[in-house]
Amino acid sequence: MALSGSKDFELDVADYVEEAFERCGLELRTGYDLKSASRSLNLMLAEWANRGLNQWTVKEKTVAMVKDTGTYNIDSTNATAPIDVLDVYIRETVGSETTDLPMTRLSRAEYSHITTKTSTGKPNQFFINKQSTPTITVWPVPDKTSTYTVYMNVLTRMDDADAGANTLDMPFRFYPCLAAGLAYYLSLKRAPERTSMLKSLYEEEFDRAMSTDEDRASFRVSPNLRSYNNA
Repeated sequence: MALSGSKDFELDVADYVEEAFERCGLELRTGYDLKSASRSLNLMLAEWANRGLNQWTVKEKTVAMVKDTGTYNIDSTNATAPIDVLDVYIRETVGSETTDLPMTRLSRAEYSHITTKTSTGKPNQFFINKQSTPTITVWPVPDKTSTYTVYMNVLTRMDDADAGANTLDMPFRFYPCLAAGLAYYLSLKRAPERTSMLKSLYEEEFDRAMSTDEDRASFRVSPNLRSYNNA
């Protein structure tokens, strides 16, 4: 038996909608059915952003520091629609030598309690103001221009499901989760008798997919022996 040799299976929005309707025991019949399902799909993608870290939506953004300017848009064009900043480091370039330094995140209260917000120097702390257009504020305020650049790993919004022919930007391992989730969302409107079963399946698929999307990093634990005296 010959293998297909292909690894390009991908569903578009219309395919997901049809699959979801079938799981609800229904048929996709009208244009309004597709519109209603697409609306539910976009709401579900917004819910995913609230559930946790979607690794494939993390983008690296850079901001060149300007002397005496502390606040910057995370994405000046808003093309990536930033949601949150995961971690930040600052790069200082002097001649041909570059030095990277991790920055510490401040809460809104911690930043508010800084007495001298206009102090200048090499920034080493940052505050994320999560407005509709998020901004980053660094402290101390940069004392130089064209020397410091802030690098950020930014959690960004997924592309909307606009047309039935659109595909969705996500790893293939999330396809079952998306189909199960859309079926659950549709059941709330069209097949409430199946909602409980479809919700359970959705949660199982989501947990399974998220477990494969976690970072794999070494973790070491060692005892603190400083309080022990040698015999």
